[in-house]
Order: sequence, then structure tokens, then C-alpha cells
Amino acid sequence: MKLDRKDILKALETITIAGEGKNMVESGAIANVITFGDEVVVDLVLHTPAMHIKKRAEDDIKKAILELVSAAAKIKINSKVEVPDKPEIKGKQIPGIKNIIGVASGKGGVGKSTVTANLAVSLAKMGFSVGILDADIYGPSMPIMFDVESEKPISVTVDGKSKMKPVESYEVKILSIGFFTAPSQAVIWRGPMASKALNQMIFDADWGELDFMLVDLPPGTGDIHLSIVQSLPITGVVIVSTPQAVALADAKKGVSMFMSEAINVPVLGIIENMAYFTPEELPENKYYIFGKEGARNLADDLEVPFLGEVPIVQSIREAGDYGRPAAMQSGSIIETVFEEITRNVVREVISRNESLPATEAVKITTMAGCSAVNKK
Repeated sequence: MKLDRKDILKALETITIAGEGKNMVESGAIANVITFGDEVVVDLVLHTPAMHIKKRAEDDIKKAILELVSAAAKIKINSKVEVPDKPEIKGKQIPGIKNIIGVASGKGGVGKSTVTANLAVSLAKMGFSVGILDADIYGPSMPIMFDVESEKPISVTVDGKSKMKPVESYEVKILSIGFFTAPSQAVIWRGPMASKALNQMIFDADWGELDFMLVDLPPGTGDIHLSIVQSLPITGVVIVSTPQAVALADAKKGVSMFMSEAINVPVLGIIENMAYFTPEELPENKYYIFGKEGARNLADDLEVPFLGEVPIVQSIREAGDYGRPAAMQSGSIIETVFEEITRNVVREVISRNESLPATEAVKITTMAGCSAVNKK
């Protein structure tokens, strides 16, 4: 049997690569196709380094050829990644901070702040220098989660300028609006006031040298998010969701916001929180209270990495309330869970930094692209 190159190309026209819109042949992703009898060699050129996109593209090519051309075809795929040269960041950087990771959710109550706190202590246990910027202005929770409610940042002089020194707990540096308000005091600010307070915590602080700054963003897709992406060159964002359909619908909007043309911040992946419940007395049982693998399926649909799942465990809630993040419980299931998720986050950051241009601080001149606007 002899394969025909034209038949191969016709089959590959039925496939698209995530984010490109055009089919593989039209977009130029198929650099060349060579046939030798029942063998076919496909040269594939991708413009994104994400391993899940590369694997999916290769799987789609094999499936298309086997189903549409010949089930007996022997297929070899030569994949190559070509990305633009890295430009210098034009936005306002924070000296000494290598990676700024936003932790976001489409809606409240999915455990975003809990995940942020446990990611931070897991990174610190791995030997990284870590800071948390609690950007959830209207519901700051980091002071409680790190047992530093009564602490106040002190003023230090750096290069002749007065700066705030972040509060440190469990080897994590923290700044939160919660340090500047009474526990019973509501923060009743309009957007510009909240944005100004955030800018002070970002740029008027002595963060020192950090491998990672985690930014605990408020729920939704609003003014604070725009302020952050306008102020900082965000390395990437992690989305937290439960498996519940309502949460997934809002998580999808969160991913859409960061991937929109106006924002264009890399999405490092999705974490599924409250994935299932396992009673202590029945450790082999899993009860999917909020649905099963909803966030994992959403990650597949949106073609972004799935970073892992966190079960419902009473000790996570208790640890947060007592001010000692659960990932610090040596030898526990939760320590193992967050270690794996944190390793996945670090892996995606490394992959992103090796292959993608540095993110610029966003300069938004129009709200088109930041809202539900139909482009004509």
C-alpha cells in the first residue's frame, strides 16, 4: 500500500491547534509531509511550549491519518517549537522578585486563599524564598491563615526611602490590607482607593529577594484584577475551582479574562479544590460531594494544564483557622497533595519562562476585550 501525500494533507486540514483558529495546514503548523510506501513523516512546528498542547497535536495527527487515510499507516512526527525572542519587560518590575504568580477564582468560596497559603508554605519547604501579596482587599484572610492578625508591618529605610517591611510567618513574607484595619472593620472603598492601597503594598514595600510572589486575587473578574495586571508583569496565573458546575462556569470566565487579547497573561493551570471527601474511618472511600473531576475536564476543554486536586479534609479548615497551613503537617496526606501540586506549578513556571516572552504590565486603552463584547 502506498500513501498519497495529498490525502494526508487533506486529513490534517480537519485539525486545529489550540489558540490558532486555522487548521494545521493553513496555519503553517505542518511544515512538511513525506510519504514512503505505508510510512509517513510529518514535520510539526508549534508556537507554544506547553507539553499538553504538543501531545494533543501529535495525538490528533495520528488519529486523523489512521481514521481518514489508512489504519495501517506507520506515522512518525518530528515536533519543533519556535517562539519569539524574549523582549525586555516594559512594565514596572519589583526589583529582586523573579516570578509573580496570581491565584484567582471565578467565584468566592472555592478555597482560593487556602490554596494560596498552602502553595506558599510548600514552596518555602522546597527551599524557595516566597512572599504573598493579599490583594483580596475586601476579604483579606492571610493574617488569620498565618496566625499574624496582631502583627503590623514596620517601617524601614531602603536607599534613603521609607518602606514597609512585610510580616514574616513560616518563612513566608506577607502584606495584606488586613494588617492596617481592625478585624471588625469593613473596607468600604471605591476602586481607585483600593488600587492605590494595592500599589503601596506592591511598590512601597521592602520585599527583598523572592523566587516567587503569590498574589491572592479577589473572586471574579473586576477592578482589582485590572489594577494588578496593569501594575505588574505577571508571570502567570493559577485558577482554583471546585468541581461544581456553578463554580466551573465562573472559573471558565476567569481563564477567559486572563487569556483575552487585552490581558494576555499565561494561565499556568487549574487546581480542583474540594475534589472529594474521604472519611477518616473509611480511608478507601471517596464521596464526590460537589461533582466528579469537573475542573479536570474544564482544563482539558480549555487546553490548559491540570495541576492537581485537593480533597475535603477537616484538618485543612482547622489549620487555616488556627493559623498554621495544613501543608506543614509532616507525613500527612495533605502535605503530599500540596507538594505534588506545587511541583506541577513550578514545572509550568519553568516551562513558561524558558519558552515564552516575559509578560508586560498591561496597558489597557479600551475596555473591549475586558467585557462580553462581540467582535465584528
